[in-house]
Amino acid sequence: MTEIDTSVPHSARIWNYWLGGKDNYPVDEEAGDAYSAVFPGIVAVARGSRAFLRRALTHLVTEAGIRQFLDVGTGLPTVDNTHEVAQRLAPESRIVYVDHDPMVLAHARALLTSTPEGATAYVDADVADPDRILAAAAATLDLARPTALILSNILGHVADHARARSVVAHLMGALPSGSFLCLNDGSRGVDAAYERAQDAYNESGAVPYHLRPVDEIAAFFDGLELLDPGVVPVTLWRPEAASPAPEPIGEHGGLARKP
Repeated sequence: MTEIDTSVPHSARIWNYWLGGKDNYPVDEEAGDAYSAVFPGIVAVARGSRAFLRRALTHLVTEAGIRQFLDVGTGLPTVDNTHEVAQRLAPESRIVYVDHDPMVLAHARALLTSTPEGATAYVDADVADPDRILAAAAATLDLARPTALILSNILGHVADHARARSVVAHLMGALPSGSFLCLNDGSRGVDAAYERAQDAYNESGAVPYHLRPVDEIAAFFDGLELLDPGVVPVTLWRPEAASPAPEPIGEHGGLARKP
């Protein structure tokens, strides 16, 4: 197994730190604190992203009848992971998690367990290798049946927009009509402090993550049927009743059906 490098901050561990998890190292805490000093709203972004995923999964299970999920770019397990939300609502749900990091692999195998009626599996693969992802996922999922592809805060690691769009198109192209794309990523054009913090992080030596203009995030859904309200700040995607009303953040996402 590849040795875990604890000398360089890692995005999955920093995200875990912002979400209140314990699976991180001092270098990650330092990077996370430096980031939040420039942009304190990053914790709201992290939590807003996870809450969006929970609401989208709830719709997929309860309204769309989806029972298969391909979650690419899993990150470290925290709370309300895909299998937890899906199997809580439909215990027979089957989930394949995909990531390409030894620490994520170790924790996923230990923590991402399944109900007896369903299944969870972990695939060690890079988002830039969709053929490997699909071949491995087919061991657990029946890819002839409608499946939800989940890409949450992962495509920012693919710098070239055309390449990122190609990955999405390749993965969705292998799934049948009635499948869904659930996607969210950090966006430019909403919060200048967020952009400054992310740009500084990208220059720190860590694996960079690229915020994208909203129209580039929306382009990932080309050819699909977007559900209302479309591609919006994740806090505004079908928010639960709350007071005060949620504020928009620099994280856009949406849910779309393959016709």
